[in-house]
Amino acid sequence: MRNLFAAVGMTMLALPVAAAEWRGQITPYVWGTGLGGDITPFAGAPTISFDKSFSDLMEDLDGAFFLSGFARRDRLVLMGDFSWSSSSKSGRLPPGVPAEGKVSQSSLTMLAGYRAVADERLTLDLLAGARAWDIKGSVSAAGGALKSSPSERFADPILALRANVRLAPRWSALVYLDFGGFGVGSEQTDQIVATANYRVNEGLYASVGYRYLSVDYRNGGTRLDVTMSGPLVGLTWRF
Repeated sequence: MRNLFAAVGMTMLALPVAAAEWRGQITPYVWGTGLGGDITPFAGAPTISFDKSFSDLMEDLDGAFFLSGFARRDRLVLMGDFSWSSSSKSGRLPPGVPAEGKVSQSSLTMLAGYRAVADERLTLDLLAGARAWDIKGSVSAAGGALKSSPSERFADPILALRANVRLAPRWSALVYLDFGGFGVGSEQTDQIVATANYRVNEGLYASVGYRYLSVDYRNGGTRLDVTMSGPLVGLTWRF
């Protein structure tokens, strides 16, 4: 994981930077994600398939936090995104044994790239970087007599494309795509984000859109094939 983020840093240093001022933006957002996929926690364990809507997940949600950032100096562009959520659920296992389960996941994406197109109507950024995952789970049954705490940490190299199109004086559309994994960390990970953005004033923008994120990870007998998708709403502060 350290080698991947070191490579991102070297890429940033290698890109030519003109004598221009830095510009940046920070976007906290709410992501109404649904969750679907298959999980095999360890070798020999049964595969658990699930498909839950946002309303289903809200019943078990303990907390969530989403934040993205963007910075540019001339044609050098930097991007980052952090996502975290934690959920828990209690119930009974056959034949009536009480059980509790908790899972938390976080992902950190860091990218550096080059602004290939820059005009009044369209900007197009080409980026490369890495996405790190930290997934932790815990299961307790029979009053704590049986416990298990599986966890997985891995990082994926990714390639990305970011396009921003001006639609009107106060309106714009943003499309972001990335793809990676390549068997380095996961087998495959990909993401799509599309938003419509409204300029409230010179420094504040409101956005509404949709985000899709998936990962297919395999390590020995463990497999995580998970898809998260749903609408998002965010506020961007530019400086």
